[in-house]
This record gives sequence, structure tokens and C-alpha cells, in this order.
Amino acid sequence: MSRRIWASVDGYIVEAEADPALDAVLAANHDHGLPPIDVSPAQGKLLSLLARMQGAKKVLEIGTLGGYSTIWMARALPVDGKVVTLELDPHHASVARSNFERAGVSDRVELRVGPALQSLAALGAENAGPFDFIFIDADKPNNQHYLSWAMRLSRPGTVIVCDNVIRDGAVVNEDGRDANVEGARAAFSFIGSDKRLQGTAIQTVGAKGYDGFAIAIVS
Repeated sequence: MSRRIWASVDGYIVEAEADPALDAVLAANHDHGLPPIDVSPAQGKLLSLLARMQGAKKVLEIGTLGGYSTIWMARALPVDGKVVTLELDPHHASVARSNFERAGVSDRVELRVGPALQSLAALGAENAGPFDFIFIDADKPNNQHYLSWAMRLSRPGTVIVCDNVIRDGAVVNEDGRDANVEGARAAFSFIGSDKRLQGTAIQTVGAKGYDGFAIAIVS
């Protein structure tokens, strides 16, 4: 199977649900020079469904980029719900804010700019948790630290999703020294060793190639 087929099937999956507002978000990200590493539309819809299934009112996202995944999750929330999303790059954050306005979700999104570990420490100091749903999609070498903070900011029943943990299958290469792959392996190790977590991982193919995500629930 080729990546072209995977992308075609992804297009087929979402064809009946064309969304001009979300298409405009991706176009704006491209026009402002953001890297094309957003989740796919099918993956965004999955995040939305997972948050809705969980009955989430408070969502934490680590890694905003241009806000595409943020919007998917914000749309899943009740009117009094909130997504707190963390972004390192001020330019990315500026584009994301415009995208939130365009998509009509600014009232449900709080964007914090700065190193994510500092923002997480601030959330902890503010007793901002617990969050009902946590999506981790930032710099992969810090996955273990992000998961540690996710546990501090969670409650029994919180769902945690960590993206990009398969890395074209490189995660099984124990001799690899790529920092992103090591970060993916660290996510597996954390979820497997923390007795408060029940989790698994799903391999995915599609417009974004061959990758996958880990999903866990706090017990």
C-alpha cells in the first residue's frame, strides 16, 4: 500500500463532512509558514469524539501549533467548557488565536505561550486541574515529563492521548538514538509502568503517513 492510497482513503472518510472553517484554518497555517504537522481531519474528528464520549468539560492540550486540533476539541465541549492549550512559539500562537476567532471558539479556548513545562508548572501552582481530557502533541523528547504533569493534573477517569508514538515503526528499534523515537518509547514506558494508567496504542496510516497514538485512562 502506498501513502497515496492512505491519503485517498483519509479523504474518502471525511468527504461527507467538508468543513470550510477548518479548511480555512489549514490554509491560514500554510500561508503563515507553519509546518504541516497538524492532525489529519479524521484524527481531529476522533479527538472530538473521544472528548465527547468522556463528557469532557476541561481539556488540556500540550502543543497548539495553529490550533487545528484545539478547534476540534473545543467544538466537542459544552458551552461552559474550556480548552487550555500550550504553545511555545509566539508566531504559532498568534496564528492560532486568529484561527480560534475564525472558527468561533475563542470563548472556549485559553492559550498560554511559553515553554510547556513552565506553563504546566504554573497550572499546577494555580490548582487548575483536574482536566477531563489531555492531548499531548508537542516536542517528543519531553513526552515523559508531559505525561508526568498530565497525571498531576488529572483525576480518575481522565483520558490521555499522546500523538506520534509509532514514528514509521522506528519505535521498535531499540538501537535507534533519534530523540523523537526515544520520546515515543518513553511514552510507552511511562504508560506501561504507572499502575494508575490503563492504556494501549493504535497504529495509523493516512494522509500523515505511518504513525499512531497512545491512549490511556487514569484509574
